[in-house]
Amino acid sequence: MLSLFCFSLKWYHIGYIELKMDFKSFKEMLKRIFFVIFTAAVLACHADPKPQPIVEGVTNVMPDEQQKLVIKEVVNLIESYNYKKIQINDSISSLILDKYIKSLDQGKNYFLASDIKEFEKYRTTLDDDFKNGDLSGPFYIYNVYAKRLNEYFKYSLAQIKSKFDFNQNDTYVYDREKLPWAASSTALNETWKKRVKYELINLNLAGTAQDKNVETLTKRYQNLQSQTSKTNNQDVFQILMDAFTESVDPHTNYFVPTRATEFNEEMSRSFEGIGARLQLENEVVKISEIIPGGPAFKGKQLSAGDRIIAVAQADGEFVDVVGWRLDVTVTKIKGPKGTKVRLKVIPVGKEMSSKPVIIELVREKIILEDQSAKKKVKTVTTNGKDYKIGIISLPAFYADFKAANSGDKNYKSTTRDVRKLVDSLKNIDKVDAIVMDLRGNGGGSLVEAISLTGLFIDKGPVVQVKDLRGKIEVDEDQTSGVAWDGPFGVMIDRLSASASEIFAGAIQDYGRGIVMGSQSYGKGTVQSSIDLNKLVNPGMLQKIAGLVTRDKTIGTSPSTANPADINLGQINLTMAKFYRVAGSSTQHKGVTPDIVFPSLYPMDKIGEDTEPSALPWDVIPSSNFKAVANLTAIKAGLIKNSEQRIANSLDFKYVKQDIAELKKRDAEVSVTLNENKLKAERDAQEAKSLTRQNELRALRGLPAIKKGEKVTKQDAFDFIEDESLKVMGDFMQQSGNYVMNLGVATAPKL
Repeated sequence: MLSLFCFSLKWYHIGYIELKMDFKSFKEMLKRIFFVIFTAAVLACHADPKPQPIVEGVTNVMPDEQQKLVIKEVVNLIESYNYKKIQINDSISSLILDKYIKSLDQGKNYFLASDIKEFEKYRTTLDDDFKNGDLSGPFYIYNVYAKRLNEYFKYSLAQIKSKFDFNQNDTYVYDREKLPWAASSTALNETWKKRVKYELINLNLAGTAQDKNVETLTKRYQNLQSQTSKTNNQDVFQILMDAFTESVDPHTNYFVPTRATEFNEEMSRSFEGIGARLQLENEVVKISEIIPGGPAFKGKQLSAGDRIIAVAQADGEFVDVVGWRLDVTVTKIKGPKGTKVRLKVIPVGKEMSSKPVIIELVREKIILEDQSAKKKVKTVTTNGKDYKIGIISLPAFYADFKAANSGDKNYKSTTRDVRKLVDSLKNIDKVDAIVMDLRGNGGGSLVEAISLTGLFIDKGPVVQVKDLRGKIEVDEDQTSGVAWDGPFGVMIDRLSASASEIFAGAIQDYGRGIVMGSQSYGKGTVQSSIDLNKLVNPGMLQKIAGLVTRDKTIGTSPSTANPADINLGQINLTMAKFYRVAGSSTQHKGVTPDIVFPSLYPMDKIGEDTEPSALPWDVIPSSNFKAVANLTAIKAGLIKNSEQRIANSLDFKYVKQDIAELKKRDAEVSVTLNENKLKAERDAQEAKSLTRQNELRALRGLPAIKKGEKVTKQDAFDFIEDESLKVMGDFMQQSGNYVMNLGVATAPKL
């Protein structure tokens, strides 16, 4: 499978934009990629890699044959097809080493100066090692890290029962990033001892007995030890590949098989299983949530809080899963729809020694409706006139490509869901305007971004795409007519990225509606999602399977010669940039709203312009699009009214204070270990927060709350949304008889 996406913020799993190519170019690209993959695979199978250095005193995690092959293929793909046309050389090798070490130990709490000095031998060799399929260096670095981690966990456990003086005026430096690496374990032991003291103080301030706190912290560190010991070579490989791809550009990503599955499930907003969310608690898998509509929900046999201790497939034998990694247990419980799974469950409220209940469920395809588009209706009053406004909240531009490709006419997609919501808002709720809420929406399918735009404009260009050869393609909405021809607005924030920026940018360029919020993320690159298995000759997978079988140091890799068990993972490779119909790239600069609100997020910490390896902003010629309106004159009045409201808004006043406070705290690297002082600081902060809450509640006619009382969900107030609705009210009043040309029979009046 080779599909093309726009993929943004890695830590958000943001954006997946399908890129169209003409068939001839697409076929030629496939042939070239296949040749690169196949040739490298043959060489990989005959390579003579360096022996893996062993770290004494720890169970060493080792790379396997699959990973040795994958690293070579990723190098080849990046050098041949990445948009930046970059070569993996000594300079990139140096960046990879720094990022890899930082990802393992950003706070400098584990490695010693001597370790870092030893790792310098890899600074300019990783590029050559990767091309040769040699992972010995990075895995050695990880095993040193694991050894240090075990040493400090062991030391910390011994310190928990120490007699600490909580009245001392000492401090704990929790952020050592700008400090030099520790010269000895003795020096770091002092840091870890203070960390233990700080954690005990936090437990003390929570109000529980000190003896109980010692027990709680002991279990916490024992659990950390246990979970760390379960780290496998896939985990290490993912950390390494993140460091590698981030050194090239922020949005080229490699996913190990389990992460690839998560990525594709998130994209489709569906998965096949029992319909329950799970978490790990004290080495036991616990159900945290039952998903409405799934087998677990329908069967009414499982509840949140139940603990799963064993799993069996259909009529097979039960396998005890206590102490297992959560992801491994999840793979046992998930499975193809229509198949059976049996669970041994300790019901919530029962002791773990209780007799388990056996529950049998038939797996189904679960649609994640809570992560899909939703609507609500609110009324805003402007100069004595009421307006009903429909708000559509869209968390991502999703699409179930697997279902669509299999011919499922009812496959799930953003445009399908939003069209139904628009029809309901228009025909049932009888709204006067619609607002699309894209706050926090990191992106999605380009096809969905185009088709969704088409619900609000008539046929025409939506986005331009420039590939690595410099060829520019204009992608258009080709469907006549619109689903909504009335007043329209779009809400964005700093976390709106990728496909969100395409949609918001098109609406803005066409003059189809008002864009409100803060500057978006600025992610304007397109990724190709490549399943590496599909590009490797089946015979080569058989050879790899044979090597895996003979390898005695592969950790969790399958000890079988079945090629079907070999999964090489997936890479999302940056292969193009997208541009607005007016020609401007969203890369780096994002979309600037028509009506700008103060950002809730630090602009200097989040955004494409904070990424050192990001591509620059640029401009290409405008496409042949025709704006439906020029809203420039109207915007001036909207901006003036909004700025006046924001200047007098207590909510926005507190936002500005919070941003200033965040910058101040960001510069702090230590905390007091005097319990009374720390308590006084937190009490003052809580009192300040409570005063703020009650001031805001009073403005909204709500009763004051006391210390410790929780704010109900019904009392929550979205002041960004509130201001956006007021802008829409102004928009409808100020536009008067202004007419948009949407290409419909009768041009609607706003």
